[in-house]
Amino acid sequence: MMSDKNTQIPRRRWPSWLDGWSIAAAAVAMVVLAPMLSVVWLALTATGNIWPHLLSTVLPRYLAATLRLMLAVGVLTAVMGVGTAWLVTMYRFRGAKVMSALLLFPLAIPAYVGAYALVDFLDYSGPMQRALRAAFGWTSARDYWFFEIHSEPMAALVLSAALYPYVYLLTRAALREQSGASYEVARALGLGPWALFWRLGLPLVRPAVAVGVALAMMETVADFGTVATFGVQTLTTGVFSTWLNGGNAGGAAQISGVILALVLGLVSLERYSRRNARFYAQARASRPVVAQDLAGWRGALALLACALPFCMGFVLPVAVMAGHALAKPEAWAAAGLGQAALNTVLVAGVAAVVTVSAALVLVYAAKLARRRLAQAVLPLTALGYAAPGAVLAVGILLPLAALDHRLADLVLAVSGTDPGLMLTGTAVAIILAYVVRFFGIAQGAVDAGFGRIAPSLPMAARALGRGPAATLRAIYLPLMRGSVGSALLVVFVDCVKELPATLLLRPFNFNTLSTRVYELASLERIGEAAPAALIVTAVGLVAVTLLARSSQSD
Repeated sequence: MMSDKNTQIPRRRWPSWLDGWSIAAAAVAMVVLAPMLSVVWLALTATGNIWPHLLSTVLPRYLAATLRLMLAVGVLTAVMGVGTAWLVTMYRFRGAKVMSALLLFPLAIPAYVGAYALVDFLDYSGPMQRALRAAFGWTSARDYWFFEIHSEPMAALVLSAALYPYVYLLTRAALREQSGASYEVARALGLGPWALFWRLGLPLVRPAVAVGVALAMMETVADFGTVATFGVQTLTTGVFSTWLNGGNAGGAAQISGVILALVLGLVSLERYSRRNARFYAQARASRPVVAQDLAGWRGALALLACALPFCMGFVLPVAVMAGHALAKPEAWAAAGLGQAALNTVLVAGVAAVVTVSAALVLVYAAKLARRRLAQAVLPLTALGYAAPGAVLAVGILLPLAALDHRLADLVLAVSGTDPGLMLTGTAVAIILAYVVRFFGIAQGAVDAGFGRIAPSLPMAARALGRGPAATLRAIYLPLMRGSVGSALLVVFVDCVKELPATLLLRPFNFNTLSTRVYELASLERIGEAAPAALIVTAVGLVAVTLLARSSQSD
C-alpha cells in the first residue's frame, strides 16, 4: 500500500482559456460593447408604447432624410475619391505630386467647421452675394435669385468634401499595389483612357472603394453639426430633439436603436458585396504602374479636377475662419477659449492613452497561444467605430446616471457625506464614449504593429524564461513604438473633433473646442468661433501631415 507521505493531491488547473490575459481581454470587450448593448436594451424596454407614435410621426421623415443623405454622400465621395486617386496615380501633370498629398488635407477639417464656413461665405451678408450685388448693382434680395443654402444638397456637398479622403486614400493605395503590366497589355490591345478606367482599373479597386464609401456613409449617419447647420432632420438630430427638447429618453433610445441597426446593416452590406471578390498580389515583384504624361489643356483640366475637392474641403473653411480670426484678433483672448483648450487636451489625452492601452491588452491576448476568448471578441470590439457618437451617448449616459445615483446613495449612507455625481458629473462619461467610439482605430493600428514583428523574437524571449508580460515590455513595445505613437495621435485627433457625444455627455459648464465652435457658430458668432475652429484644424493637420508622409513613402 502506498504511504500517505508519497500521496500528492493534484493541483487544480483552470481551463486554458481562463487566465489573466483572457479575463482582461473580456473586460475590455465588455466595456466597449456595453453601450451598444445598452441601447438595444433601452430601446426594447422603454416605458410606454412609443414605437407607434414614432412610426406615425417623425421616424419615417428622419429615416428618409438619412438614407437620401447617405446615398448622395456615397455617390459624391466615390466620384471625388476615385477620380482624384486615378488622376494622381495614373498620370503625370504639373502639380500632381503636390496634389497627391494635399488631397488628404480635408481630413483635418471637421465637417461642421466646413458647414459653418460655407454658410458664412454664401449667406446674404457673405462675400459671394456681396460681390454679386456690387457687380450687378443689385440692392436687395428681391433683385436676384440665389439658391437655397440651408438645404439637403448643400449638406451632402459639405459632407462629401470632408469625407472623400477616405475613398481617395484607399483607392490610391489599391492602384499603387497593382501591376503596371496589366495596363500596358490593355493599352496594347487598344483600350483608351476611359475604357482602361471602366474595364480594368475600377473593377480592380472596387473592394477599396466599397470600404471607403462605407466609412463615409457611416460618418454621415454619425454627423450632427453639419446637418443641424443646414436644417436637415436626420436620425441623429432626432436623438437630440427627442431627448433634449422632448425629454423622452426612451424615444431617443429607440431612434438610436434604428441608427445602430442601419449602421450594422451598412457594414454587413459592404462585406456581403465583397464576399466573392478575390484579389491576390503576385508572388514575384511586379512592375509598378507607370504614370502617363498629361500636358497642355489636359494636364490643366486634371489639375483643376483635383483642386476643386481640395479647395472645397480645406481651403474654403480655413480661409473663412482665418479671415474672421484676423478681423477679430481679440477673439483669441476671449474668456473660455483657454479653458476649452485645456479641457480638450485633458479628455482627449486621457481617452487616447486608455484606448491604446486597452487595445494593446486585447490584441496581445488574442496573439497569445490558446487565448480563444480574446480571439472571439476581437472582431466585435471594432463595431464601436461604426456606432455614432449620439448613439453611444444614449447607451452610456442613461445606465451610467443610474449607477451614479446608486453610488452617491451608498457613499451618503456610509459616510454621511453627499459626494454628488462622480461619473456623469465629471468628464468620465465623455472619456468612456471616446474610448468606445475610437477603439477600432487603436485596435487596427496596434494589430498592424504586432504583425510587423517576426515571431522568432517573442519565441526566443519565452524560451529564455520571459513571461507574457515581460515579453510585451521587452520585445513588443520597443519595436512597436511607432505604431503605438501613431495610434495615440490618431485617436487624440479624432477625440478633439468629436462633437455629438461631447455635446450630450459633457458636465454642466464644461466646454471643449468642438462644443465651443458649435455653440458660438450656432449663434452666428463665427468670429468668436474661428480661433477654436483653427486650433482643431491645426491639431488635425499634424496627423494628416504624418499620414501624407507615410503614404508618400509607401
